[in-house]
Amino acid sequence: MNKLIARPRYLEQLIGFRDKQVIKVITGIRRCGKSTLLDLYETYLRENGVEDGQIIRINLEYPEYHAIQTHTHLYEHIKERLRTDCMNYIFIDEVQMIPAFQKAVDGLFVRKNCDVCITGSNAHILSGELATLLSGRYVEIKMLPLSFKEYISARGGRTDLAVKYRDYLENSSFPYTLTLSDKKDIRAYLGGVYDSIVLKDIVARRRIGDVGQLGDVIRFTFDNIGNLMSSTKIANTMISGGRKISVHTVEKYLDALTESFILYRAERYDVKGRQRLVTGYKYYLSDLGLRYYLLGGRGADAGRVLENIVYLELLRRGCAVCVGKVGPAEVDFVAAGRDGETYYQVAYTAAGGEGKDGKTTLERELASLDAIKDHNPKYLLTMDFLPAASHNGIRQINVLDWLLE
Repeated sequence: MNKLIARPRYLEQLIGFRDKQVIKVITGIRRCGKSTLLDLYETYLRENGVEDGQIIRINLEYPEYHAIQTHTHLYEHIKERLRTDCMNYIFIDEVQMIPAFQKAVDGLFVRKNCDVCITGSNAHILSGELATLLSGRYVEIKMLPLSFKEYISARGGRTDLAVKYRDYLENSSFPYTLTLSDKKDIRAYLGGVYDSIVLKDIVARRRIGDVGQLGDVIRFTFDNIGNLMSSTKIANTMISGGRKISVHTVEKYLDALTESFILYRAERYDVKGRQRLVTGYKYYLSDLGLRYYLLGGRGADAGRVLENIVYLELLRRGCAVCVGKVGPAEVDFVAAGRDGETYYQVAYTAAGGEGKDGKTTLERELASLDAIKDHNPKYLLTMDFLPAASHNGIRQINVLDWLLE
């Protein structure tokens, strides 16, 4: 399958900022499709009158560009190829490979006939002293691997959704895996992606000496997606298992994992007090195929896996997402978007009978949403194949239908 997978949510953002005096910065985990997005944008430009000579494309991972070692080299390489009679469209892939790249990008930005778009696989490119050069001059387009809707579109339609959902989890949401039919090939590819993230984006950049210790922290977080975690808890668990590690080191590793976009950190939010809490986080994986690659099918239950999928989808839809606290109870997600806040509870099923507390599964799942007394929308998302229903204003929807909206 060589056909490019449509990524309209991201492509429309690039098109919207075309010829605007702003640098387009596409960030996301390695192999999520950033280069392919540039291919799609390039095709759009050509179909709308842009000539080949107006497009300057550099992928700094390609050997032919390895001679470009400094921001000065990068700037001069591009400047020599600029046309003076029209707009130039400049694409630089994996820009973080050039030290102080911001100086080159800023130099291009101030030229009136340059439309600059860069990609990076590490959030660090937009932090630190040098990044202040670009402050107020860029827009970040945060990219994730394929959504379930994009995956289904590439798989040829909405039949056999349950089977495709399972494949989406186990075989990964990285676009290239759709070209692979053999499980061994998919596993080998995921191994390469994992190694490149860990070794290039984390170990090399952070100068980590104990790769095995880092691997233990990664396995712990992968195994505990959707659970409340803290650096202290992780360190204590590893120490009790015979692995000596400090809280500071755990924090350093977690920061590196989130910077490389392999993990996303969700803060807690007190719904009644209307404030973010400073203790306890939940972590979610950018691609669950990596979890299956590293841990197999053990560990995370189907509910927490589904919660991970919903969290990423809310990010794709442009929401700022927190884990909600409602008194002693918890609501899975508080999503703040253009239209205000929306609350989501996620459960694999709400069809169970009464438990020891005398409440049905549905009653327990609705309880935290019921405890919120404002009038923002509330949703219960489950895998139950039932007609959409409303419970005292809380809408219950099949999560696959919701993902395909």
